[in-house]
Amino acid sequence: MRRVVLESPYAGDIEANVAYARRCLADSLARGEAPLASHLLYTQPGVLRDEIPEERARGIAAGHAWIEQAHALVVYADLGVSAGMSAAIRLAGLYSVPIEWRRLDEDPRGAP
Repeated sequence: MRRVVLESPYAGDIEANVAYARRCLADSLARGEAPLASHLLYTQPGVLRDEIPEERARGIAAGHAWIEQAHALVVYADLGVSAGMSAAIRLAGLYSVPIEWRRLDEDPRGAP
């Protein structure tokens, strides 16, 4: 199974962004991938609080630690690319991890 790190927006309209990220997870799983969406995992109640800068930074660092081990960084771009997503994209480039762009509402292999 391909291990992929999934990127989609979190901050802003958190409720809508979490719903979108869940759809992205379902899409990735349907493709036979093993996705990690750290922004969904680490922001669950009782784990880390995104509104506390130190905890947010810890969660971002933990998510970034998985990128080097992934077969690909998958960027779901229907809602745009946030600053946090851009940082993960840069890191994937430094590690030479392939970056795949997807949209749920269009051709899944389309570019942003």
